[in-house]
Amino acid sequence: MKLVIVESPAKAKTINKYLGKDYEVLASFGHVRDLPSKDGSVRPEEDFAMSWEVDTAAKKRLADIGRALKDADELILATDPDREGEAISWHILDVLKQKKALKDQSVSRVVFNAITKDAVTEAMRHPRDIDGPLVDAYLARRALDYLVGFTLSPILWRKLPGSRSAGRVQSVALRLVCDRESEIERFKPEEYWSVIATLAEKGKAFEARLYSVDGKKTDKLDIKSGDEAGALKAAIDAGLFNVASLEKKPTRRNPYPPFTTSSLQQDASSRAGFSPSRTMQVAQRLYEDGLITYMRTDAVQMAPEGIDQARRAIAKEFGDNYLPEKARIYQTKAKNAQEAHEAIRPTDMFRHPDTLRNLEPDQQKLYGLIWRRTLASQMRAAEIERTTADIEVVGTDRAITLRAVGSVVTFPGFLALYGVEAKEDREDGDDEDSRELPPLAVGDRPELRKVDIEQHFTQPPARFTEASLIKKMEELGIGRPSTYAATLTVLKDRNYVKLEKRALYPEDRGRLVTAFLESFFARYVEFGFTANLEEQLDSISAGELDYKQVLRDFWEDFSRHATEIKDLRVSEVLDALNELLGDHIFPAKPDGSDPRSCPTCGTGTLSLKLGKFGAFIGCSNYPECRHTMQLSDAATGGAGEAAPGDGILGVDPESGEQVLLKSGRFGPYLQLGEGPEPKRAGLPKGLEPAAVTLEEALQLLSLPREVGLHPETGKMITAGLGRYGPFILHDGKYANLPDAEEVFTVGINRAVDLIAQKAAGGGRGRAAPAAIKSFEHADGEITVRAGRYGPYVNQGKVNATIPKELKPEDVTIEQALEWIAARAAATGAKKPARKAAAKKPAAKKPAAKTATATKAATKTTKSATTKAAASKSTAAKTAATRKKAATA
Repeated sequence: MKLVIVESPAKAKTINKYLGKDYEVLASFGHVRDLPSKDGSVRPEEDFAMSWEVDTAAKKRLADIGRALKDADELILATDPDREGEAISWHILDVLKQKKALKDQSVSRVVFNAITKDAVTEAMRHPRDIDGPLVDAYLARRALDYLVGFTLSPILWRKLPGSRSAGRVQSVALRLVCDRESEIERFKPEEYWSVIATLAEKGKAFEARLYSVDGKKTDKLDIKSGDEAGALKAAIDAGLFNVASLEKKPTRRNPYPPFTTSSLQQDASSRAGFSPSRTMQVAQRLYEDGLITYMRTDAVQMAPEGIDQARRAIAKEFGDNYLPEKARIYQTKAKNAQEAHEAIRPTDMFRHPDTLRNLEPDQQKLYGLIWRRTLASQMRAAEIERTTADIEVVGTDRAITLRAVGSVVTFPGFLALYGVEAKEDREDGDDEDSRELPPLAVGDRPELRKVDIEQHFTQPPARFTEASLIKKMEELGIGRPSTYAATLTVLKDRNYVKLEKRALYPEDRGRLVTAFLESFFARYVEFGFTANLEEQLDSISAGELDYKQVLRDFWEDFSRHATEIKDLRVSEVLDALNELLGDHIFPAKPDGSDPRSCPTCGTGTLSLKLGKFGAFIGCSNYPECRHTMQLSDAATGGAGEAAPGDGILGVDPESGEQVLLKSGRFGPYLQLGEGPEPKRAGLPKGLEPAAVTLEEALQLLSLPREVGLHPETGKMITAGLGRYGPFILHDGKYANLPDAEEVFTVGINRAVDLIAQKAAGGGRGRAAPAAIKSFEHADGEITVRAGRYGPYVNQGKVNATIPKELKPEDVTIEQALEWIAARAAATGAKKPARKAAAKKPAAKKPAAKTATATKAATKTTKSATTKAAASKSTAAKTAATRKKAATA
């Protein structure tokens, strides 16, 4: 018997069918071990020795592999065909060797780019050894990311309280977002005007734009005022029109190459609205179902058999006329392209998206994008005739020329896949190809319908979307396709950036971190330095560099620099941040007054200060003047011009103190007055800061509320809002309230009843939240609930977190089963047995039913990427169950 190790249970099941009874296929569930999140896991003083840790769930899986290995005569490592996959195979083999589980069994490594019978069986015929240089490149990357993170982060915590971490790639990505925001803030809009005439020839109207005035070509910004535009409009209105020249030029539009990881993420974002992480989750499912090739790749080339199949599919769908004479061969342009994979393509080009009716909607959308892009890449170019007509305005005292441009598609080529106009296939936003001019000839005299003039202002550069940031990182050679989605997730989870209407905005915390790193670690957030380090990692994977020498060279300078920065005084850090972020924190005031002047004392100067919970704005006359404000308040001009929902809500009629709404380390909160120990209250979930009224604020600040005396103990029962939600308190014991509103309305009878229920439950923690929805299932009821750390699904003793991008109400039973199975497998938890098994009519039947239940649960586990849905509170444990992207 031959033992095959893959990464996900879905792959294991599929591959087992292909290989037959002589093989046993087990899943590792991603990485089986990783560097512990503590100091000393990488030791430069020991020539970068690394300590690896196997988590609890992985120990069970490795034990299963070890037991299966006893009955096997060969071990075949068939993890994913990339650096991470190579590393997983190396880890598994290393652990088995340490446990002395390998006796005389042979060990080989096989890779396949698609989970199809042909690809898998062909791979089994070409085994190889584990690729040492690829593993070395992985080790170098993990060591670099660990050393940067565990060196920079403690410095940040000491010098910049409130900051959470810094990393080798994440900090450079954050800098891109912050730099773009600074460009937008510095941008000065410039006024300009457009002049467009609507003409008609042979009854068909068309537009002609101002092209030249008095023999000089007019550029976009040349007409600066409405008066100038108005004068030109009057001249055109008074003139006649003559087609002075006409040029018809055939052009060709070639298709784009097949998808790489980053281009797929960009396309799915712009056309389907998928986040990069969602794109990778869906692509993982398609890959494991054998529908597409491996989805982590930099390559744009296809295998010869893929090209041949694409050409045959094109001939079948559109005819031979849509095939170029020779196959199109694409070359990867990325200077640090990953090892030679194929582009992302369907495994069967004849499998039309419309025929895959059993797929989930998101899977069908993504498969359709991949199918069309792949076929289009091998089709003939679109042939377009572009017409340019210059039209003179005659009979005026100024020489004015208008230009009309239009195009007509003479042969659609690959555009036939998208529709002839193919607007959805455009990446440059140009729509001239969809405009058609009427038949024109030199000497024609079109008539004037109208002249429009319109005021415009130049626009600042657009903020990055997730897709455009990935594209920029790829252009600069920063990071890897497998890390892009994870890097963006880290930036959002650490509140360094926020996503609003698909645009990335840097948070003040993120801007402070970036300013600090630019001031004191400038070299390590330079785009060129980071890209050069990626090139060195590529050289390691090619066997051209020794990975430990790369680590030595990096660590020598980095550690010395970090040691110098540790000795900096906080005042030096503040001076640098005040200088670098001055324009953002203290924007110029409309009246020209000093933006740093203290509005309270009038004589002090405002500047950036650091407190226990992060940065804030304070007065130089402290402690005489105690004026403070949040960074967001300072950037928007103070309380009078604060962001929506921030600032002063009103005055408490009893105390005369102002009721303030502020933003703190743990989110928005209310504060009464500005004394040394002001009363504060957090906002309950569901209450948006912008919607808070003075009445609601006073109610929240009045908490805790006395409900009444307990009839048996005579002790007071109080109601309040805590870290974990609404509660009642009696004699030091808490009971949860299901609704925040009930804090203000709960009566003594209801409170006593809840306390009794809590006592009857043995005081064993919080009661399970009410179910949002439920499903009947043979293994036991499945419920969807809103938990303390977010929504989750439950079956028996297994809880699995619902991914952020999904609403609990939209969860399907298939998704719930998938998450529960993945969670149970990751933690080693037992799945609930079918209820029918309790009858036990015969000794063998219960076991058979349990196996059936396990099989049914395993069947639903189609995506290893669903493991990313694990709760944040257990992320450190579950991270080892999936492929770890280098995000630091």
